[in-house]
Amino acid sequence: MLRATKIIGVISDTHGLLRSEALAALRGCDAIVHAGDIGKPEVLEQLVELAPLTAIRGNVDKWATDLPDTAVLTLARKRFYVIHNVNELELDPRAAGFAAVISGHSHVPKSETRDGVLYLNPGSAGPKRFKLPVAVATIRVHENGVEAELLTLPV
Repeated sequence: MLRATKIIGVISDTHGLLRSEALAALRGCDAIVHAGDIGKPEVLEQLVELAPLTAIRGNVDKWATDLPDTAVLTLARKRFYVIHNVNELELDPRAAGFAAVISGHSHVPKSETRDGVLYLNPGSAGPKRFKLPVAVATIRVHENGVEAELLTLPV
């Protein structure tokens, strides 16, 4: 029987470090999004073993010339726009029919809904910076909409 709710695992700013805690948090997801600043290709190789992967290039990913700067993911008839730096967003997500905008870059976990669109930044799952938590996120996609959960990793 198919699960009515689909789950997207969201990770960003790994900067070459894919922690076992992040992998554990994303295990069982129906899809995974990496919102850039990957660091090295091995990170993507490990994530794609968990679920279908959508990944974009971040500002430190000069090596990732085959990855796009933005991406669109459709899951359970909901559309998601992926961009590394949300400040570079050049479209109206609501008018374009997106349920959510997924970003990274700031290393600050944040989930908010504006004008009916979820804006999600999972924070950084890579090397710890300043006093910011090491985190990932999930998005539950269901018939009535989308809901995000920020997950601070125990590191």
